[in-house]
Amino acid sequence: MAKVKMVPGIWGALTATEALTGEQIREKAADLLSQMSLSEKIHQMSGDTPLVPGTVEMQLAYNKRPYPAGENFRLGIPGIRFTDGPRGVVMSASTCFPVTMGRGATWDIELEERVGDAIGVEARSQGANYFGGVCINLLRHPAWGRAQETYGEDPFHLGEMGASLVRGIQRHVMACIKHFAANSIENTRFKVDVRLCERALHEVYLPHFKRCVDEGAVSVMSAYNKVNKEHCGHNAYLLRDILKEQWGFEGFVISDFLLGIRDTHAAITGGLDIEMPFAWHYGKKLKKIVESGQVPESLIDDAVFRILKQKVRFAQIGEHERYGLQQVACREHRVLAREVAQKSIVLLKNDDIPETGNPILPIDKSKIKRLAVIGRLAAAENIGDKGSSMVRPPYVVTPLEGISKAAGNGVEIQFDNGRDINSAVKTTCNTDAAIIVVGYTHRQEGENIPFSPNGGDRDSLSLTRHDEILIQAVSAQNSNTVVILVGGSAIITESWRDGIPAIIMAWYPGMEGGHAIADVLFGDVNPSGKLPSVFPKSKDQLPFFDKKAKSIEYDLYHGYRLMDKNDYESAFAFGYGLSYTTFTYSNLQLAQSEIDLDGYLQVSVEVTNSGGIAGDEIVQLYVGCERSKVDRPVKELKGFVKKRLDPGETGQIEFTVPAKNLAYYDEDRSDWVVESTDYRVYVGSSSLVNDLPGKRFYIRGN
Repeated sequence: MAKVKMVPGIWGALTATEALTGEQIREKAADLLSQMSLSEKIHQMSGDTPLVPGTVEMQLAYNKRPYPAGENFRLGIPGIRFTDGPRGVVMSASTCFPVTMGRGATWDIELEERVGDAIGVEARSQGANYFGGVCINLLRHPAWGRAQETYGEDPFHLGEMGASLVRGIQRHVMACIKHFAANSIENTRFKVDVRLCERALHEVYLPHFKRCVDEGAVSVMSAYNKVNKEHCGHNAYLLRDILKEQWGFEGFVISDFLLGIRDTHAAITGGLDIEMPFAWHYGKKLKKIVESGQVPESLIDDAVFRILKQKVRFAQIGEHERYGLQQVACREHRVLAREVAQKSIVLLKNDDIPETGNPILPIDKSKIKRLAVIGRLAAAENIGDKGSSMVRPPYVVTPLEGISKAAGNGVEIQFDNGRDINSAVKTTCNTDAAIIVVGYTHRQEGENIPFSPNGGDRDSLSLTRHDEILIQAVSAQNSNTVVILVGGSAIITESWRDGIPAIIMAWYPGMEGGHAIADVLFGDVNPSGKLPSVFPKSKDQLPFFDKKAKSIEYDLYHGYRLMDKNDYESAFAFGYGLSYTTFTYSNLQLAQSEIDLDGYLQVSVEVTNSGGIAGDEIVQLYVGCERSKVDRPVKELKGFVKKRLDPGETGQIEFTVPAKNLAYYDEDRSDWVVESTDYRVYVGSSSLVNDLPGKRFYIRGN
């Protein structure tokens, strides 16, 4: 058996010296369970933090240390030691990566796995063994306050990116995916009832969770909201029937913090295994209803066995030589944060300058002497929400700092905070170009924390009126104006977009964001990000959203699916993003024109870098069912590949899609159905897929 070196203290007496088989893990967990009293079992099922002082601590300094749950000193069983995320470890001076939505814009599963690896190392190095920051809630509407914490609007894209983060994290610590399920309104998250049909639930709001479960995610966090009248933390249909039975999930379910459980009996019978971070509804209350016969002890045994299996499993996982406080925000991780920020940036617009006939970006430092940088956010350490996802990095590089350093001594930087528009216009006079940094902060969007004026769902999808006037005034003075947008999801740009030659979406770019923005502006990095959500022209192109809703209906359509259904033209499509080079698509081929119900669709396409510099292209595969028996989207994302190509180089991109991945959920059968009918394949550079004509194929029935 392979020897496994472990860092002392994290797993205590469970620390393994030899790798255990799956059967040995189950045997050891069963042995520990057999030695436990009822009180010890129930102690495994809740946080160890005292209620009153713990609540105060959470308000003052959330998660500056791991939150423990289920320590058993008699049997040498360590507790779960929880730390939050998802843009880094929410403890000490950890590396702050770009927010998850920005990382979703990279469409880079290998890069996201590296992010997960770094987060896992930093969590383990700070005494945690459990990372609760794999947020994969679907972005139904960009006004959602916590949009920045997830990867985007598409279930397939969400699943692949989330699975990558899980893989990286679980080299070192346990990973928790959240919030299960249909969580996408922040202000009423504690009470809103999300009503949705079985098709919408299974086809839109659950596939990404199943993808991460299939990847081996150890834990699932239930959501605060209700689904079809039942709180998610009590929802036996979600937690027992779907997650544990249909999907075969062998891990454990924890509650969201504080109000994740409302009723002891409903939670344990519903399938919730651990209450976090306190024993409020579990603990003595749970023991009482077991001893009174209201709940069979077998339910307790099932929950504790699930917890113990994962503790035993992860006590043999790790890379001892990589752990230590010197790894937290180490040089390697800071370099990675800069790379991720570079690859997350989306170039939305880059028009030619009439005087030269060339695009305004990248800026040639040798041809400019003075550069205006405008906007209060240019000088702000603006890395996202300050709720439970807040990371406290040792430093933050602002856009102004990054631009100033990259510009060097040969370019004079003139800064104005933009509060006084006349002052900003005056600053822009006699400069060769102007860069305006505008957007949001944690005050406009983020977690809705009680008694705090910050965060919550957005009131508007547009910039403030002041910022829109600022853009118009500065660009009227200087036609070489670049607008950099900062925020967690889509921003409506209609009132000013046509008058601006270049627009960049930078998201909340993390601790190295200022450097990454400058790298793209000056052409040291060729932008490759693509939008993980539609940027609409108006809110009328989006589903109904009410941040005060107590009940709301979700259907099959949002984002690019809704755009396709209603034939809307967006400002910027899902999957859209420009480069400093150009890519040409050709020779779309299907290996077969017909496949069986249990067969595989095989697609190839050639992509050529037809521009002058090397670049990365994100090639996207969509499939539509042309003659379905039920209402279905025009097309759905079923694959993507990120490919780097040198100038003039042609790459052949190949996709393989199982026919079962083209199924719809049949509500009458309560099962997935692959239709025997015609389908059409589309491949392109965005969800518009206007690079090539689609190709038809047929799925044969039995």
